[in-house]
Amino acid sequence: MRWENLPGSDNVEDRRGEDGARGGFGPIGGGGLGVGTIVVLGLIGWALGIDPRLLIGGAEMMSGGGSQTQHSQPSGQSRRTGQPDDQMGQFVSKVLGSADVQWKEIFTKAGKQYRGPVLVLYRDVTDQKCGGVAQKAMGPFYCPADRKVYLDTSFFREIEQRFRGCQVGSKSCQFAQAYVIAHEVGHHVQNLLGILPKAQEIQRSLPKAEANHLQVQIELQADCFAGVWAHGADERWKVIEPGDIQAALQTAAAIGDDKLQKQARGYVVPDSFTHGTSAQRQHWFETGLKEGTIAACNTFRTAKL
Repeated sequence: MRWENLPGSDNVEDRRGEDGARGGFGPIGGGGLGVGTIVVLGLIGWALGIDPRLLIGGAEMMSGGGSQTQHSQPSGQSRRTGQPDDQMGQFVSKVLGSADVQWKEIFTKAGKQYRGPVLVLYRDVTDQKCGGVAQKAMGPFYCPADRKVYLDTSFFREIEQRFRGCQVGSKSCQFAQAYVIAHEVGHHVQNLLGILPKAQEIQRSLPKAEANHLQVQIELQADCFAGVWAHGADERWKVIEPGDIQAALQTAAAIGDDKLQKQARGYVVPDSFTHGTSAQRQHWFETGLKEGTIAACNTFRTAKL
């Protein structure tokens, strides 16, 4: 992936130097947490037997409600945004910056206003406003309450080593990492378009299996929006190199609900899917990549996901 010439974003809040909170989850499941509120990445969730509200595969917080746990910042340290100096921080900043440029252009053409999310880089654990605390075991997620994406970049090692989402150490893994970030920005786009608030409202009144299906539609649309990012980034900055698309597709397949459940349990339970199968995740990323439009990503009006 050729990312060095991408525009950087100053909307990165680097908390990696903070001590943060230690020792377990905060008060998950406070008031306002609905179905699909906290999605815990794959095998970790299954192995620990986490509460059913902590759903499989990729970890996005889909609720603006819930209790809050505040943690003090290190003395004298303010949480400012800007472009980090290290290579990983620069990479994240540039992927975020390129996404902001593209989505602002798309929104402007549609007569809408776009304001990009803040991306919080943290290590191990940090506070957030969607209930409890953010932990690296939860994977990356988007919090609608503060419009921030939370990312512990150790998750990228999980993609390579635990989930075999791309070849360890290969440069194409960077594109797979960018896909993960673009997926979370996709949830921010859904929030700005009013899709997330409406979906959360509907989910609260649905039986669990139907609420899960709606969650799948939300997640697959975010995969498609990640493809829209890839389409525009390559068209504008020529970022894609040989092997990049395959790495992103391999990652999408690696965190499909069916594959994660098969690995963890030996069998799958389709009614419990919350992110879609490996094939579905690949299909919708490819759809966004090919078409490059919001209209192509309407997972709510298709006969077959």
